[in-house]
Amino acid sequence: MTGRGNGREGESVVKTTRDELFASPLGRVADFDFGRRTAEVFDDMLDRSVPFYEEIQHMCAELVDHFAGEKPRVYDLGCSTGTSLALIAQRLAARSPRLIGLDSSPHMLEEARSKLAKLDLSTGVELRIADLDDPILIEDADAVLMNLTLQFVRPLHRERLLRGIFEGLEPGGCFILIEKVTSESSLLHRMYVDLYHDFKARKGYSDLEISQKREALENVLIPYRISENEQLLRRSGFELVDMFFRWYNFAGFIAVKSR
Repeated sequence: MTGRGNGREGESVVKTTRDELFASPLGRVADFDFGRRTAEVFDDMLDRSVPFYEEIQHMCAELVDHFAGEKPRVYDLGCSTGTSLALIAQRLAARSPRLIGLDSSPHMLEEARSKLAKLDLSTGVELRIADLDDPILIEDADAVLMNLTLQFVRPLHRERLLRGIFEGLEPGGCFILIEKVTSESSLLHRMYVDLYHDFKARKGYSDLEISQKREALENVLIPYRISENEQLLRRSGFELVDMFFRWYNFAGFIAVKSR
């Protein structure tokens, strides 16, 4: 089923409003949130904070394309500003997909609606407010995507969420999970974090921005080890689990529901 994308697939879907949320000293660093100020700069934040972010997005669209059937249904949980949805909509356009994006932030969904409308990709896309800590309903899905989202779901609720995803997938469907991860080795983990901060510095973030954002995320973003993510996927029902991407403390997993 690969290679069916249309000619608009190369069109840019990312804005460039610069992220300066943590550029000035903060007397008290509050927990990171996904409110309006974050939503307005989120595309730039991800582009400068996630290694190979653009390539990961294209990889996700390619994988969805492979598993999507005719008139596919695809869910993006934690869809934020709709970049993944836009790329998938472009790639699957000839098959009239139904794309469903869920996010807990109305401001992120506002940005997503604007982006999809500007690209003339709104048809067949449904955006919903949803808190992934609460039960959600996935139905007849060819593919489900969570791009840097599960790490923000409370650990207590993660297995229930993934079981719901597994149950809502069609046989032969796939679940794509991109996550920040920790290493089994504390020595390697510290090294990977240092190298990640070097990456962010190369992308133009100052030491102050890096340290303040890290503090803001400390109680909000809770990453798992690679083995913990894989075990979670298998406990949720997936037998075929593979890691298709790795960069120091970032990893991408694909899990397939047996036919």
